[in-house]
Amino acid sequence: MRSHRKKMIAPIVVSVIIVLYYIVYFAFLISFLDLIWGLILGIIPLVLAIAMIAVCVERIKEIRKGEEDDLGKY
Repeated sequence: MRSHRKKMIAPIVVSVIIVLYYIVYFAFLISFLDLIWGLILGIIPLVLAIAMIAVCVERIKEIRKGEEDDLGKY
């Protein structure tokens, strides 16, 4: 179980960094563009952030099942 925690750190850290980047980018769009254009263009980074969170959750589930090396199957 301890080794699984160490293997989960990298995907979580990368996901947090990318989600924070998307949030900052969204805030930048909202602050410098009109509200309507900011929301229209800001939907893309928010969708990407949600997708990144979903991928991270899926990866954590794979690690807990013991599938640490996905590429080894191919």
